[in-house]
Amino acid sequence: MHGAVSIVNAIATGKGATLGISLGIEAVVETQPGKGIVFENKESTLSSRLIRNVVETSVPKTELEKNKITIFVKSEIPSGYGLKSSSAISSIVSLACAKLFKPKATDLEILRDGVSASIKSKVSITGAFDDACACYFGGFVVTDNSNIKIIKSEKAPEDLTAVIFIPKSRKRGNVKKLKTLNGVFAQAWDLANKSDYWNAMILNGLATSAILGSDPKIITSLLENGALGASVSGNGPSIAAVVKNDKVSSIKKTFSSMEGSVIVSPISNKKAEVHEM
Repeated sequence: MHGAVSIVNAIATGKGATLGISLGIEAVVETQPGKGIVFENKESTLSSRLIRNVVETSVPKTELEKNKITIFVKSEIPSGYGLKSSSAISSIVSLACAKLFKPKATDLEILRDGVSASIKSKVSITGAFDDACACYFGGFVVTDNSNIKIIKSEKAPEDLTAVIFIPKSRKRGNVKKLKTLNGVFAQAWDLANKSDYWNAMILNGLATSAILGSDPKIITSLLENGALGASVSGNGPSIAAVVKNDKVSSIKKTFSSMEGSVIVSPISNKKAEVHEM
């Protein structure tokens, strides 16, 4: 499965839009007779709490009683920067558990289990259904998170790349204040719903940067230097610019005066895959 960047943040209105990128994540889930959930990575207590909740949500109680479940997660997605790492973790573990214990589960059921585990673990306010869908299906996804509905899903042009700035400081603004601009986010979502993704992303970028403490000027300089769309991703603090492949270097240059690092990740239209080993 892969990560994603925001087109429209869902916190203000309960509706969001996202785009898949190719930063990857893999999970290996093994079962043996016994009992208990073992998380092999020593990453963060947050991930282990989330993974435990996903397993308890995805695996029928009768199976939890007789199986020891071991999980190993390997991810290229930096966590805590708005690049959907927790949605990718919850969705990928839910997918692997479904393959083992509920082979007839639909994509939507798999995603719902991950979303409810995310809310339960408090890693997300809305359950981040939009993020989970972009990680799972790739391409552009427009969703109604409040009702767990996919409104639109379509492939992105293949000649696009996300250039992502990861600031040195992880400081984020007050996410709850996004609701003060709910009319603006509703407009951005309407644009995304009409497939006008870049204007949706720009509007989202100006609104989120103004509230979450990034300088809105960076959004305009990215556009001047060839970005199709640019925005704070998720609740930040990362900033993503989506560009045609030939504009990658000028966008990297735009970020070069800022303190932090840059990740270049082609857009992903790939749906999540699961294999038996």
